[in-house]
Amino acid sequence: MISRVYMIVAFTALLLGGFLGLFQGLNRAGLLELPHWLNYYQILTAHGVLLVVVLTAFFTIGYFYAALSYNLGGLLPQVRKMAWIGFAMKIIGFVFAVIPILMNEASVLYTFYPPMAASPYFYIGLTLIVLGVWMCAFGAFMNVAHWRKQNKGQNLPILSYFATAVFVLLFFGSIPVAIEVLTLIPWSFGWTETVNVMLSRTLFWAFGHTLVNIWYLTAVSAWYVIVPKIIGGRRFSDTITRVVVILLVVMNIPGGFHHQIIDPGISQPVKYLHVFMSLAIAFPSLMTAYAMFSVFERTARKKGGTGLLGWYKKLPWGDVRFLAPMIAMIAFIPGGAGGIAQTTNQLNQVAHNTLWIVGHFHLTVGTSVVLTFFGISYWLVPYISGRTLTPKINKLGVIQTLIWTAGMLFMSGAMHWVGLLGAPRRTSYTTYFDNATALSWNPYLMFLAVGGTLLIIGVVMQVYAVFYLMFRAPKGKTEFPIAEAEDKEMKTPYWTERWGTWIVVMLLLIAMGYVIPLVDFIGNAPPGSPPFKTW
Repeated sequence: MISRVYMIVAFTALLLGGFLGLFQGLNRAGLLELPHWLNYYQILTAHGVLLVVVLTAFFTIGYFYAALSYNLGGLLPQVRKMAWIGFAMKIIGFVFAVIPILMNEASVLYTFYPPMAASPYFYIGLTLIVLGVWMCAFGAFMNVAHWRKQNKGQNLPILSYFATAVFVLLFFGSIPVAIEVLTLIPWSFGWTETVNVMLSRTLFWAFGHTLVNIWYLTAVSAWYVIVPKIIGGRRFSDTITRVVVILLVVMNIPGGFHHQIIDPGISQPVKYLHVFMSLAIAFPSLMTAYAMFSVFERTARKKGGTGLLGWYKKLPWGDVRFLAPMIAMIAFIPGGAGGIAQTTNQLNQVAHNTLWIVGHFHLTVGTSVVLTFFGISYWLVPYISGRTLTPKINKLGVIQTLIWTAGMLFMSGAMHWVGLLGAPRRTSYTTYFDNATALSWNPYLMFLAVGGTLLIIGVVMQVYAVFYLMFRAPKGKTEFPIAEAEDKEMKTPYWTERWGTWIVVMLLLIAMGYVIPLVDFIGNAPPGSPPFKTW
């Protein structure tokens, strides 16, 4: 029941956020004039909150709570209670955040950088959302600790291992943004006159950079554990899988400054350290790429696939549970390459604050992560609802996946290209007084609008499929598809289970990356800024 309710909220947010994204794209292309009571920056803020915060948080928690229940023999009664309390806190927080947006009192965008100031109730809402996430994280930790007491010396089931990693990152990664928001609340109320803008930006990106990789790690869990079962294969090395998880957790948080490469006040050596940590995440990503395509080839050859590349024909391309995450994996190749470009100092100077950044975000999160979430939903929703995936809904899912992919190709591709031509992000449509350069962007913005239109078709199809599978599909038993390890695989060493050690290593790396600059920002703080309302 917990996971069902979380999924209902997640896909309702997808529907609302999708339509706001369409309005945003049409307005940016100059094809839609918004009414006077709804401006571009309102819908941009709401679009970000609905999709970046609500959809991802509720889906991730619903997915991993279902996994913990399946893996660990059910959820403890107190854990269920904590999940419901966390749910209520997040819903109340969302209401607190969205009402000021609707009233045009919080058009500060998803990143909510000061000195732009929203209504204090917007920040209070965000605080409640973070506290709700913490409640769910502690519930997961309690369930895992209980299982380990009952099964001493055993390795945690692999999907619960991923869940533990994700909740560790959710907790520690959201501490900086919680501190930031707690400084913004008295500032927005007028109780304090100024805020340290540089400190606030840094605390946000300590969280924002980590959040992106939380979504990525959630998707990776399905790639390693679920997809091999869907195609009739076995998992790649259990030890390597756990090492990848540890690396993604340990190296994650001290990479936030690669979002602040052009910010003043941060020394070059510290920026270099963060850039190095950001690029280091490419290593476990490359390990994942090797592992997954090894599984695909090995499974396909067992099914009679031959030739250098001919084996790919034996993969179940007509099964949406495989097709969606497979396209997601392929999309991560150019998405990861684009991330490397943005992490590099010289290349970042070209792309920073242009539509290239938005295109990259939609390629990595909107395609690699969200398409994986869609693929998961086609088995998870029937599983938690006691229903079955019908051939018609599977076919609908395949069509939806192809439409979504085409939409992202149009939209993300246009954003990347027009960004290189200098089109800024976070601005509504303007020709800058018919400036020749700005007018040259218009053809690409039309492609952006075409992509947005295809994507809203995909959104409607996906939401229909999810709610059909939840309430209308034939009743039956759906498998929770967790792939087994290879028969002759070596026993996974128990040091991979020592989460206390890995958290200490993570905290040491965070200290290396953040203690010196944060002390500098606080000790040598500029005068600070009063709140501004620019809309």
